[in-house]
Amino acid sequence: MAILHEGAIPVRPRARAATLLFALIVTLIVAPAARAEVEHPRQQWLRDSTAGLFLHWGMFTAPRHLDCAAWERDVTEGGWTADYWVDEARKLGASYIVLATFHSRLGYARPWPSEIPGSCATKRDLLGELVTAGKAKDVRIILYMTDDPQWHNEQGVETLDSAAYSAYKGRQVDLTTRAGFGMYSYDLFFEVMEKYQDLAGFWIDNDNDYWEQNKLYEQIREKRPSWLLSNNNEDTPIMDTVSNEQKTGMTPAYDYPQAAWTPMPRLVEADYKLPTTGDWWYDGGNHPVDVRLSTGRYITNAGSSMKSLMAETPMVNGRFPPQQEAFNAFMSTWVPPIKESLQGTEGGGYMYGGMRPGFWNDGAHGVITVSRDGAKVQYVHVVTRPSTDMVRLRDNGYRVTRVSDLRTGEQMRFSQSGGHLSILGITRWDQYDTVFKVETADRQHFYDQSTLKATASSSREGHPATALVDGSFQDYWDSDAQLPVSVTLDLGRARKASYLAVNQREWSPTYARETFGRPEDSARIKDYRVYVSDDGKRWGAPVRAGALPSARGVQAIDLGEQHARYIKLEVLNTWAGPQAPRFVRQLQIDEIQVAHGYPLSPATPVPLEAERQQRSGAARLAPCAACSGGAQVTGLGGGSRNAITYREVTVAAAGDHRLQIDHTTAAATSLSVSVNGAAPIKAAVIGDNAAVPADTALSVPLRAGANTITVFSDAAKGPGVDRIAVAPLPPTSYVPKTTMTVDPSGLQWAGPGQQSLKVSATLRLDVEDALDQVELAPAVPAGWTVEGGPATAATMRLGQTLEGTWTLTSPPGQDVASADIPIRASFQVLGRPNTVTRQLRVRLRPADRVFMREAEDSRNQLGSAGITNCGPCSGGQKVRNLGGGPDAYVLFENVTVDTARQYTLYIDFTVNGERSYFVTVNGEPPIEVKVSGVGNNTPYTTSVPITLRAGANTIKVHNDTATAPDLDRLSLG
Repeated sequence: MAILHEGAIPVRPRARAATLLFALIVTLIVAPAARAEVEHPRQQWLRDSTAGLFLHWGMFTAPRHLDCAAWERDVTEGGWTADYWVDEARKLGASYIVLATFHSRLGYARPWPSEIPGSCATKRDLLGELVTAGKAKDVRIILYMTDDPQWHNEQGVETLDSAAYSAYKGRQVDLTTRAGFGMYSYDLFFEVMEKYQDLAGFWIDNDNDYWEQNKLYEQIREKRPSWLLSNNNEDTPIMDTVSNEQKTGMTPAYDYPQAAWTPMPRLVEADYKLPTTGDWWYDGGNHPVDVRLSTGRYITNAGSSMKSLMAETPMVNGRFPPQQEAFNAFMSTWVPPIKESLQGTEGGGYMYGGMRPGFWNDGAHGVITVSRDGAKVQYVHVVTRPSTDMVRLRDNGYRVTRVSDLRTGEQMRFSQSGGHLSILGITRWDQYDTVFKVETADRQHFYDQSTLKATASSSREGHPATALVDGSFQDYWDSDAQLPVSVTLDLGRARKASYLAVNQREWSPTYARETFGRPEDSARIKDYRVYVSDDGKRWGAPVRAGALPSARGVQAIDLGEQHARYIKLEVLNTWAGPQAPRFVRQLQIDEIQVAHGYPLSPATPVPLEAERQQRSGAARLAPCAACSGGAQVTGLGGGSRNAITYREVTVAAAGDHRLQIDHTTAAATSLSVSVNGAAPIKAAVIGDNAAVPADTALSVPLRAGANTITVFSDAAKGPGVDRIAVAPLPPTSYVPKTTMTVDPSGLQWAGPGQQSLKVSATLRLDVEDALDQVELAPAVPAGWTVEGGPATAATMRLGQTLEGTWTLTSPPGQDVASADIPIRASFQVLGRPNTVTRQLRVRLRPADRVFMREAEDSRNQLGSAGITNCGPCSGGQKVRNLGGGPDAYVLFENVTVDTARQYTLYIDFTVNGERSYFVTVNGEPPIEVKVSGVGNNTPYTTSVPITLRAGANTIKVHNDTATAPDLDRLSLG
């Protein structure tokens, strides 16, 4: 396993120019063959599986052994058996085991008798026994192989025997170098292939140049064509599987696929620890397993066709600590009743069809799995249950014929209209995953893709707009980094159009997180506009304008009842910002489908539809295909005489509740709500199409039992009302997800005397919950002054931003004291106050420095390098993934000095082993700076003389051919 798991990035730069050249040649000459590895018959068993069991177990498993023979003795005397591991894997529903014993942090032990000296090898054939036991019970075994020699003496003893291997090879080989270790491990691959024909493949923890230069993978393919190859955190074409390692921080926490960056049909693993705390290997502790988190990951991964590679920590005798055994036992009874929804299925809402996964009604969240027969059978996995007794989700055009609870067999009431399936009257909820089996007749109301034509204002070569309607998710349209950009769909003649179903390419994470090893964000549509035209020339005003969520899976854009030949989707921007250079301004879309209607099953109405309530005055029924039940109530303007009255709004307990009103309007207006005859509560509502529902939520007091709610509008023309929904208020701890960026960010070093600092901040709302009374401003310490008032907004909706800029000035007549200055956004959600804060830290620069700046500072350009946390580092962060290619660098701009002369450049860094930086000043020839160290969390300092000119300079820290150390900060003496 890579050492800094959470800092790993999708594609690790190659370490040598020769490797870059080789990769380019392979891409140009054998691209079709490389692409063919994405889908291959040898992968079918893994595609049919749900999970694997990852076992880190070796010489340094607690209690660690420094002698290989002593470790093997204790393994055997402790009662190790291969059958135990295989049986525990089967309890988890795992189809395979990955054994990580030849691991850099576990003593490079080999659990098989080896004729190749160089590191620990057992006399007992533990690997062979495991392969045999697995074969007998249909559990395949994959062997982990590391590329990394850097931890060879971590425990104070040398675990790699260069002398013995040199004698074996008849030449001098240093196993502690990457080249020497690459040669040694290369030999081991071939030894394993000869000895264990029933092995299922190799799980490879990143690449070694020696392997690539000697075409190791190609030889494995030739020698063992049925074996799988998996590569950690890389998407290498020759590999079968991409493994995404230990991603955390998502919302909900279990939704691991939000961290994925590889589109289907690529085989993808989610590789994560089951123990909540502790190491990847047994460290002596009986660490807990978070059942909620672990089952949620298991289900949501299946909902994205990802395999759950669950890491457990066997002890020296092979047994798992008690809490892990208990979790395995739980899974052995929890999974079987829903097995048909997990094995032999695919994730729904993507290339295999299916309804839309993600966030649903009233706080619900879940995923879809689909059968492989055209999604005629779908499984709705409600991982987070709603706060009400119904689940309402986008149906993606599938006509539903029957819904049942998969665990109990109970047939469920349901309703379908306006593009949504509502499963009603749910009284039994599984604690971790309530699964509904949804049987469908067909997918309705979509035009055949072959009858459509697509053009775009910009396309990257090889990815034309025609890919949008070719019916294939293997091909996609690329905007060629142009924004705004538009796509025009030609229906062939004037036709009815109700909505667009958009499948964007799933090649980026769906949320920003800098601790992945670099800032990453979603390359998905944010703000958009849709136009229609009969002739493709005159477009008029947009029929829709809004924002799509940063979410995986199919997204629908309702159009109202349009009749036109041409539909133009204009994308104004995407969610990715400049902190994500790989994704910013990039847009890729697999398919856009056009629907001309919605499946309708009105026999069981959705509760609280407006058309079924009492109407007064001018309030009248009106058709609305996109509304629940296919109708709405209009004519509500002019005050309370024109109203809808709901007389049986029932809740179990008295108190404040969340009232959601689904309404339609082409322009901003207002609604008023009176509860049980009390004074009305007025709410502003927005919309952009009088035939497409939007929603507004507010807090209302309700009494236990039945309540009467009257809805009207004091505006001259009020909105139409589709339905209302009542649910408990979210917990007081709930804060809608936002992204706040501050420039400059992090720790700032100030010179002597009074200082002024220009600061800007941007708040973005990332979810569909509205914010009210928003204010964004710094809160400076006593004695500081602020020039510039707070930025404010009456309300914020999905994707909207609020920006402010201020000048902060320290107290006069003294040096800057240490100050932590919060940049704070305050707002209300459903009448409750909330805040989010980012800290701007200011410190006095040391007297012997004339310049100092953190590597992670927002004023620097990072290229494809990225930021990760580092507790001992200055500012608590550093830049990692430097080097290995020309795009992985840190560029310090505006390094300002008063005098042109030579300075000492101090470089604060962390490194494990020996590596080099190259420092380029003002574009002059680079200077190599060689450094060494032990441990990626131990900061070191080195220095190099550089010559600067008076005024602004640039300093670039890079290594275009090999991996560079992590960078903490630069300073000038």
